[in-house]
Amino acid sequence: MCGIVGILGTSSVAPMIVDGLKRLEYRGYDSAGVATLENGHLERRRAEGKLRNLEARLREQPLSGTIGIGHTRWATHGKPTERNAHPHATDKLAVVHNGIIENFRELREELERDGVRFDSETDTEVVAQYVSREMRRTNDPVAAVAASLPRFRGAFALGFVFDGQDDLLIGARRGAPLAIGWGDGEMYLGSDALALAPFTDTITYLEDGDWAILRRGGAEIRDEANEIVERPRQKTTAGAFLVDKGAHKHFMAKEIHEQPEVVGRTLAHYLDMATGRVRLPFETPFDWKDLDRLTISACGTAYIAGLIGKYWFERFARLPVEIDVASEFRYREAPLPRKGLALFISQSGETADTLASLRYAKENGQKILSVVNVPTSSIARESDVVAPTLAGPEIGVASTKAFTCQLTVLACLAVAAGLERGTLSEAEGLRLVTELIAAPGLIAEALKHEHAIEHVARDISKVTDVLYLGRGTSYPMALEGALKLKEISYIHAEAYAAGELKHGPIALIDETMPVIVIAPRDAIYEKTVSNMQEVAARGGRIVLISDEHAAAESGLAGLETVVMPNMGPDFAPIVYAVPVQLLAYYAAVALGKDVDQPRNLAKSVTVE
Repeated sequence: MCGIVGILGTSSVAPMIVDGLKRLEYRGYDSAGVATLENGHLERRRAEGKLRNLEARLREQPLSGTIGIGHTRWATHGKPTERNAHPHATDKLAVVHNGIIENFRELREELERDGVRFDSETDTEVVAQYVSREMRRTNDPVAAVAASLPRFRGAFALGFVFDGQDDLLIGARRGAPLAIGWGDGEMYLGSDALALAPFTDTITYLEDGDWAILRRGGAEIRDEANEIVERPRQKTTAGAFLVDKGAHKHFMAKEIHEQPEVVGRTLAHYLDMATGRVRLPFETPFDWKDLDRLTISACGTAYIAGLIGKYWFERFARLPVEIDVASEFRYREAPLPRKGLALFISQSGETADTLASLRYAKENGQKILSVVNVPTSSIARESDVVAPTLAGPEIGVASTKAFTCQLTVLACLAVAAGLERGTLSEAEGLRLVTELIAAPGLIAEALKHEHAIEHVARDISKVTDVLYLGRGTSYPMALEGALKLKEISYIHAEAYAAGELKHGPIALIDETMPVIVIAPRDAIYEKTVSNMQEVAARGGRIVLISDEHAAAESGLAGLETVVMPNMGPDFAPIVYAVPVQLLAYYAAVALGKDVDQPRNLAKSVTVE
């Protein structure tokens, strides 16, 4: 959720870039910087902290160039210091970057073998140095970027300016949003339309994998295969709103597509990306080793996140977990252990039942840890320690990016607890953190299957009942899939643990009942295949959400598969959230429902 602004202008651009960055302050950041071409050569001004510090630096050392890039940074790799602030630069170029370069260590080692020396701790400097090396080979900035982009893994957006090139700005996106703004003899690049609203109301949204070559006379857009493509221009109303829908029909769609970026941002708050270790951003007023039990309570989708968290805490930390829907927990007078921690999850931090449950737990001597998206909320204020989710504003009533950020925080907390309790070795912790770091890129890969998911959703929109199945952490994901479908499409949907199929739900199976099976290939995948065979034997229509080899391995003919990227099973829910969200979204769209504001529902439930 960092901010990018780039301008090819006709007058001094540094003040304009800062103005654009101010419109992105709601995303949060810890440093900022600007780079412009001064008499054909790159110069930078960077500062820790808020934009006012950068403005003070620019007053002391003004920049007058007519082409430049700017950035507000939320630290991922390396501390939030001026040295690590963007733009990063070499003698050839300057670059700004949102997201995570997953393979930065591998690329850094490769460059160091070539004699490259690094000045920062960031993954972004790897991009600057790699493209600079290609420029030394080709002496062509466009060719150098084209050769470099395939080497970068992860979810990211990039903006480049080049020494000696006063009519060239290059942008690229993979997983993180980036937009082009069109002006009269001027061109713009920004993280979203909001940043560009002071300069233009004509926007082109780059599609995933696109990169663009901007000159004052216009833009050439190329896709991931390096083919020149056309992307539509559209008018935006971002100047009138704090948050707008961008290129999407609904806020829910926009928020689904923001997940690679916000999950990456949340991970960066809890992990040391450079060393592959957990680094919690707070001191805990308890010792993980001393806890006898963790009590989790939440409502709706946040409760489902807590169910998945239960699997993780028990598996990684061997910490017994009890979880309740907050509306039940607050009234059942549950006995709580003396050495207990109570964890509460809420997007808004104002959920009435969850807040009441928190107060009950506090009265009964529990330490309170809250996972919230609003750090100034009531739940946050009444907690001993707050674990923020950093999802940014979520406008759609049906939770999407808040849910995956909740999962991300719970995963980091569970790994931290496992390491502290000695139930995870350092090597196991490093493996799990490496898998977490890959999550934003895998979410971006999952989003590439959106059109195939839309096709499945259109068929689902024609039925009256749907069954979801899953095992392990996929059982809560089945609950989330059924909840999403119910709340925005109004189709009746139920979810069961797949092993419960024979204990009742199998009676519902016939040729009219779609059965959506969430089954990453894990230790219990074969058990789930047995359940699918039971459905198939009764004429049920199966939609399998798994990786590309799963359908063939199941041995079932005519199986419909929603393809997910190959990945380890431990944190599959963070990625597999995408297809269940998109299935519900496109079913609701096909039925003409009000996706962002479904009937009878509110974003924040502040009454019983």
